[in-house]
Amino acid sequence: MQGLGLQSLKKNPALIPLYVCVGAGAIGAVYYMARLATRNPDVTWNRTSNPEPWQEYKDKQYKVN
Repeated sequence: MQGLGLQSLKKNPALIPLYVCVGAGAIGAVYYMARLATRNPDVTWNRTSNPEPWQEYKDKQYKVN
């Protein structure tokens, strides 16, 4: 397919910023999803040891940066 390979990028160097922006956006989206999955108190990975993880934050204050 024209425009998606390394050979085509050599012919059309104006596509390089587009690839960089799309790649950075994809990496940012994956990072944000991983951050939400690991840091969010509503997410539980092991239901047997902690079925209600939000109860841990009952007496804690939330900090908003």
